Amino acid sequence: MRTTAIERPANGGTAAPRQWRGAGLAALLAVLAVAAAVSLAVGARALSPAEVWHGLFTDPGSDHRLTGIRLIVRTVRVPRTVLAVVAGAALGVGGALIQGFTRNPIADTGLVGVNAGASFAVVSVIAVFGFADPLQYVWFAFAGAALCGVVVFGLAGIGRGAGNPLTLALAGQGVTVFLAAMTTAVALSSQKSMNALRFWNAGSVAGAGFDVIAPVAVLVAVGLVPALIVLPSLNLLNLGDDVARGLGVSVARSRTLGIAAVTLLAGAATAACGPIAFLGLMVAHVARYLTGPDHRWLVPYAGLLGSLVLLVCDIVGRVVVRPGELDAGIVVALLGAPFFAVLVWRGKFRNA
Repeated sequence: MRTTAIERPANGGTAAPRQWRGAGLAALLAVLAVAAAVSLAVGARALSPAEVWHGLFTDPGSDHRLTGIRLIVRTVRVPRTVLAVVAGAALGVGGALIQGFTRNPIADTGLVGVNAGASFAVVSVIAVFGFADPLQYVWFAFAGAALCGVVVFGLAGIGRGAGNPLTLALAGQGVTVFLAAMTTAVALSSQKSMNALRFWNAGSVAGAGFDVIAPVAVLVAVGLVPALIVLPSLNLLNLGDDVARGLGVSVARSRTLGIAAVTLLAGAATAACGPIAFLGLMVAHVARYLTGPDHRWLVPYAGLLGSLVLLVCDIVGRVVVRPGELDAGIVVALLGAPFFAVLVWRGKFRNA
C-alpha cells in the first residue's frame, strides 16, 4: 500500500501508525497528570502526597499547620499549575499552526509580534495609569498582542509579496523591532514600568490567581475552535497554495482562521505569563517527529507537549535555586536556545 504525502514523515521524523498515535496521546495525558501532581508538592516547602491531599480536600478546622498547607496548595500551587497547562497548550498549538501556515520550520508564535505587542501595552499602561495588579493590565496585554498580530498579518497581505511566508516573517520582525524600541523608551521613562518589564520579560506562571486564569482560559478555548477547523485544510496548504486551491481549499478563509487562532492563543498566553520564548518552536518539532506531518495529530500532540514542557520547566525552576525560584520562561529559554541551534546546524548540514 502506498503512503500518501500527508502520512509520510517530515524532517526525518517517523510517522507512527494511527493506533499508536492515539495511545501516545493517552500516554502524554497520563504523564501530564503526574507532572501536575508533582507541581502541587514541589516548592520552597516540599509537601508529601498526604499533605497535598489534605490541602485540596480536607477542612483544616483549627489546625494551623493544615491551614497553612491548604493556603499553599490552593492559592499558590493550584493556580500556577493550571496556568502552566493552559498557557503551554496555547503556545504549543500556536507554534504548530504558525509553522504550518508559514511553512517555516523555525517559526514561533513570537514571529507574528504578539510578544512585542503585549510587552509594549503592559509598560505603557503601567507608565500612564500606574497599574500594578495583573488583573488590571492583562486585558491591555492581550489587546496589544492581538492588535500587533493583526498589523503583522495585514502588512504581510499587501504588496507584491502578499501571502508569502517570507513576507510574513519580515513584517513580524519589522514590527517586533519597532515595538521593542518603543517599549524600551517607555520603560526608561518610568521606574515602575522598568521594574514591571524586568519581571514581564522573564515569563512566569507564578503569581496569577484564578481571576486572571479564568478569562485567559476562555480566550484559549475560543482560539482552539478555529485551530481545529483549519487542521484538514492545513495539511493541503503544506502541499502549496495552487495544489490546495485545486483540491477545493479556500486559501484565504483557511489563513484567516489560522491568523485568528494563533493571535488568540499566543495573545492570551502571553498576556497571562509574559513572553515564553522557544516553547512553540520546540514542541512542534517534537510532535512532528512523533506523528509525522499530519496536522490532525500534530497539533493535539503539540498542545499536550506544550503543557508538559512548561509545567516541567516551572517545577525545575522551583528546585534548582531553592528556596528561591527561577522563572519558567528562563528555564524554557535555557532549553530552547540549544534546541534552536541544533535545528539551524542540521539545516546547514543538509544543505552542505
